[in-house]
Amino acid sequence: MTERVIDRPRSRGFLFLDSHPAGCRQLVSDMWEAVADPATPPSADGPVALVIGSSAGYGLAATLAGLKRAGIRGIGVCFEKPATARRTATAGWYRTAATAELAREAGRDMVFLNGDAFSDAMKEQVADLLVERFGGKLDYLIYSVAAPRRTDPETGTVHASVLQPIGASSRTKTLVFDDEGAPEVKEVETAPAAEEDIAHTVAVMGGADWERWIDHLAGRGLLADGFATAALSYIGSTLTEAIYRKGTIGAAKAHLEGTARALDKRLSELVGGRAVTSVNGAAVTQSSTAIPGIALYVGLLRGVLDERMVPPTAQLSTLWDQLTGVHPLDLDEEGRIRLDTWELDPEIQAAVAERWQAATTKDIAQLADLGWFHGEVHRLYGFAVPGVDYGAPVDIEVPWPGQPA
Repeated sequence: MTERVIDRPRSRGFLFLDSHPAGCRQLVSDMWEAVADPATPPSADGPVALVIGSSAGYGLAATLAGLKRAGIRGIGVCFEKPATARRTATAGWYRTAATAELAREAGRDMVFLNGDAFSDAMKEQVADLLVERFGGKLDYLIYSVAAPRRTDPETGTVHASVLQPIGASSRTKTLVFDDEGAPEVKEVETAPAAEEDIAHTVAVMGGADWERWIDHLAGRGLLADGFATAALSYIGSTLTEAIYRKGTIGAAKAHLEGTARALDKRLSELVGGRAVTSVNGAAVTQSSTAIPGIALYVGLLRGVLDERMVPPTAQLSTLWDQLTGVHPLDLDEEGRIRLDTWELDPEIQAAVAERWQAATTKDIAQLADLGWFHGEVHRLYGFAVPGVDYGAPVDIEVPWPGQPA
């Protein structure tokens, strides 16, 4: 047992170098409790699901909501690092251990695999496990991967994604905190991406790997009749579109949505199945905090909405209800499930835009919910979680969850 007192995180901006095992565990427990019970308790032999990117953000919410609300069993795939002599494990490592424990307590057979989801080796490992443990048929696949780079299994080329506008430089407001937590509103300018950078970002964050997963599983005959798959996406506000939806990430999201339409046609013919993108609303995630302007935007959005802001677990519960037929699929004209209508309501966006224009370091505390945002960033890593004693020693060497018997 390796115990340490981790009373405060070491961080560089929004990047934290430590995570807190007990805090991560409590956070997952709180998310679990926030998922509403289904009207009818799910059976023990629920649908078999694969969640790719199961340890963080919307992928974690999809896993927890799927387990509790839809009664899924199956496999979660993520890429996390264990504790070392100098550092704690990644927050996703601790969150996965906590999720596995909750799944066991709920009687759900859920196996978590740690490795490169982009690799063909992981795809083969998942396929083998589906055959050996889950009857050889997959009912659902949720794709929620946010990664800085991807190695193409066919060519060996390493693609690195970038966060840049397309066509022209972008100048935007952004929110930063100093080491003492004091906020500052700054303006940053980001140069436009080169064509090569756009292509690399699409290769990492577009639909190529999602399609490759479907190809691999279909090639092994593992897709159940009526199989459904959803890739998680985001559109966001016009306030952030230059760096996001109209930038390199937006190009990748457009590719993801195009992939969904192509897969939907194929799966309909193959197994009577469906493929959709689920457009989620804004949330504080480890990925989103890296995007210029997003921190300021989300803080202002929370300032406008307060408790009306819809958390990821509630959004993903809605997604599972639609995928499993509890409620019919509610698609927009481009075939996307929209879970972001609460965010993009014109009155809400007008109120956020007004605050955005007025935002300065001097008055940001009156315009944005900074306490909530600052706390949410810390909670991503298991800090600032209510009910956790950060002065108590905690074992940082939490084992990866083994496969239950």
